[in-house]
Amino acid sequence: MADEEFDMSDLKRRMQGALGVFKNELSGLRTGRASASLLEPIVVTAYGSTMPLNQVATISVPEARMLSVQVWDRSMVNAVEKAIRESNLGLNPVTEGTLLRLPIPELNTERRKELVKLAHKYCEATKVSIRHVRRDGMDELKDLEKEGLLSEDSSRVYSDRVQKLTDDSIAEADKMLVTKEQEIMQV
Repeated sequence: MADEEFDMSDLKRRMQGALGVFKNELSGLRTGRASASLLEPIVVTAYGSTMPLNQVATISVPEARMLSVQVWDRSMVNAVEKAIRESNLGLNPVTEGTLLRLPIPELNTERRKELVKLAHKYCEATKVSIRHVRRDGMDELKDLEKEGLLSEDSSRVYSDRVQKLTDDSIAEADKMLVTKEQEIMQV
């Protein structure tokens, strides 16, 4: 029996990756102050593919409640503007040539609730990703057991470990969500 055939570290790395993406998405949900990281989750359809906004433009913070996006290629201005409008961040770009100015709206209660909803949506997507990693791990365990490379007892032990890792990762995502929700709702 080759019990070391099953690699828990790969599953852990993939789950941590999903949590890292979630953390990055949450950092983009700003609570009223302008921050360049607010635009990080935005992807632009450019040159036949999708790419992060920061690969087609320079993002800066000229004032506390204003972002500016300097698009490098004039032909990309409309695509960048569309991506920002469709990002659910509640930003309305003002276009001046290749420069887009983004006034950051004051956070009213309605906007705060929208941001909380968006955070919940990000959290649910993260949980789905984590569960996909869990399913892959469980499938791999079944295959190893079927091939005789893993005993039934070892498979059960690993299954329990995979489930615990999944539960811990989902709990961490929930904790991050609660923290962000409190940050957003503070008046």
